[in-house]
Amino acid sequence: MGNTAPDTHCSRRDCRATADWALVWNNPKIHTPDRRKVWVACDEHREYLANFLDMRGFLRETVPMAEFEG
Repeated sequence: MGNTAPDTHCSRRDCRATADWALVWNNPKIHTPDRRKVWVACDEHREYLANFLDMRGFLRETVPMAEFEG
């Protein structure tokens, strides 16, 4: 696995800020347990996106982009 490009933009709709966080998630109803999907977030939208995923039971971890290998 390689590092994500440094110019990755936040996954929040209409946000063009550089992403500082990787939100790793999985929907257990449709994904196998080892499958991981990733949304990326800027500092401003990290909590919003993490809460959205966590309320659904999807969020697995939040990792700084500098440490993320995906």
